[in-house]
Amino acid sequence: MSGPLADLTIIDCTMALAGPYGTALLADLGANVIKVEPPGGDGSRSLPPLPPDYANAGPDNTAGVDYGGYFASINRNKRSIVLDLKQAADRELLLSMSERADAMVENMRVGVMDRLGVGYEAVAARNPRIVYGAIRGFGDPRTGVSPYAEWPAYDIVAQSMGGHAHITGPAGGGGYPGGVSAGDIYPGTLLALGVVAAIHNARTTGTGQFFDVGMMDAMIAFSETVIVNYGYNGTELGARGQHHPSLMPFGIFPAKDGSVAIAAPGPGHWAALCEAMGTPQLIDDPRSRNTHLRKRNQAFVEGVITGWTSARTKQEIMQAIGGKVPCGPVNTASEIFADPHVAARNMITRFQLPGDNPEVAIAGTPLKFATTPGGFRRPPPRLGEHSEEILAEFGLSRCPDP
Repeated sequence: MSGPLADLTIIDCTMALAGPYGTALLADLGANVIKVEPPGGDGSRSLPPLPPDYANAGPDNTAGVDYGGYFASINRNKRSIVLDLKQAADRELLLSMSERADAMVENMRVGVMDRLGVGYEAVAARNPRIVYGAIRGFGDPRTGVSPYAEWPAYDIVAQSMGGHAHITGPAGGGGYPGGVSAGDIYPGTLLALGVVAAIHNARTTGTGQFFDVGMMDAMIAFSETVIVNYGYNGTELGARGQHHPSLMPFGIFPAKDGSVAIAAPGPGHWAALCEAMGTPQLIDDPRSRNTHLRKRNQAFVEGVITGWTSARTKQEIMQAIGGKVPCGPVNTASEIFADPHVAARNMITRFQLPGDNPEVAIAGTPLKFATTPGGFRRPPPRLGEHSEEILAEFGLSRCPDP
């Protein structure tokens, strides 16, 4: 094991995206993350993109691979154990494992784990030092009773109710979801932060605690600009479109072969952009000499910049202003894979799938440590692949069938 969290053991009862993303971050940083799955496995195992050998995976998982890219991307570096929590013997195994863990996390609906007999109080009774983290659509009643506490929620619901969807998409639109599942990814990120913070506190005080991340709560925090604009002067932000609501230029402009992002709200960057475009007179023009005037005269300023960018390729624009003005091409996936920054920072992880499958790639970890590096150590687990290994590690075994 390597990474700054190599001394942590996390029992991961999460499924789908939000919880597994958070525990993947912990696993990337070296934590011993044990993924507890029901007999049928995490439902996300069957989601595409699926490898060629997926159909060959048998019930014993000895042939082929039983997961697609969706699962692989957020379950690397983990080990899988199958426990049927509807069975008393398996519930006891989970509780026994919790006695030697630093944290247990789950993302079930309110009350599910409690009804199974493995909720926070039951776990804490076996290990008072344990941290118990949960992701809920609208939080857990232990930390604040929401009128929506019992409601199910997905990413799109959190994005919408938290304000993000309202300011996303073309100006004048009725709301658009983000291109990635921010309503899952951000709550998962906060879960990882909460686990580390709560374990730090438990090691200081000797006592663990329950904490939760509400998906709606996370997206309200994520959409802080919605809150602060209304909280200061009652301004209801609309859909952003391709440009910033108060800065100019600060948005996406067309190129001959796609689009580029250009952000030059300050005087130095604006001057550099004007010089590169061959329009130095705009540096002190009364319509464009500061960002407030440029926003007031957006149609004029946007037209000038668009006229310049649309006559050039993305590469030509980068050659003209890269390193001088904050800018970047709007990259496709193939362009990301070819970018020298991505190679230099090891942001693409390639590994060989089991069975008759090709080498595949997932995103690397963005958390870089100089002396305790984390990263990819172990491929995503097949369902129950490590069950016996994990039980032996905890000094446990299954009772033989009567």
